[in-house]
Amino acid sequence: MPGLAPRSQDRHPFHVTNLQLHQTHDPGFLLSSWERLARAAGLRSKVLTRLGGEKILFLESPGTASPVYLSSGIHGDEVAAAWGLLAWAEENQKRLSQGRFLIFPCMNPHGFRQNTRTDYRGLDINRRFHLARDPLTGPWRRLIRQSPPSLGLCLHEDYDSQGCYVYELGGQDARLASRCLAASASHLPTDPRKQIDGRRARHGIIHRKTIPQNLTGIPEAVALWQLGCATTLTFETPSEAGFQERVQAHARFIAEALS
Repeated sequence: MPGLAPRSQDRHPFHVTNLQLHQTHDPGFLLSSWERLARAAGLRSKVLTRLGGEKILFLESPGTASPVYLSSGIHGDEVAAAWGLLAWAEENQKRLSQGRFLIFPCMNPHGFRQNTRTDYRGLDINRRFHLARDPLTGPWRRLIRQSPPSLGLCLHEDYDSQGCYVYELGGQDARLASRCLAASASHLPTDPRKQIDGRRARHGIIHRKTIPQNLTGIPEAVALWQLGCATTLTFETPSEAGFQERVQAHARFIAEALS
């Protein structure tokens, strides 16, 4: 399994476009790539907690301003989201150096390695963000409370999707989500359905200003909003589309959201 690259390779950083098939589900390779990038961009790499013998890492910019929150890898069978986040970061090292970010590149390394939605306990993490005593979401909630993000971008994929779509919570309207979908459409089409995941959608956007009443557990994006993040965008790409197209759609989505 690939580990940290030799020091002599630091001048030639890994690029997602060079990713080999056997590396797509390797969390060690993903995180070592992030650690090299973090060193170059001046981000601090920290351990949130340890679960199932593995570190749950996050990266943080120095400073006291409200951060932009970026996450991927909650579901281990949605790997293009994680590589898309890295692809965006590779092209935006200057922005990472100058801005204030809180990044979770792979919140479920066990699921990532096993290509499963669930974690090492067989649980869907994205239904447990309300639990203060959970060994993962408990420390996560305490961290978020210290400095609630100004914007949250949660990156996912959907097996049943007919294209890209966005779940937007908060905000005054759907203009931000619309711009982001338009940007990602250069790589993948927008989901045309009028109902997505049981909820009304318009041009690939599910926009809400309040929390749905029939949730089974609390997802990450909803918990972010509850803890003070004004707007959260959950971006979904169709997991049956081409891998590189999905990666680039995520990268373009992030770039537009932060433009």
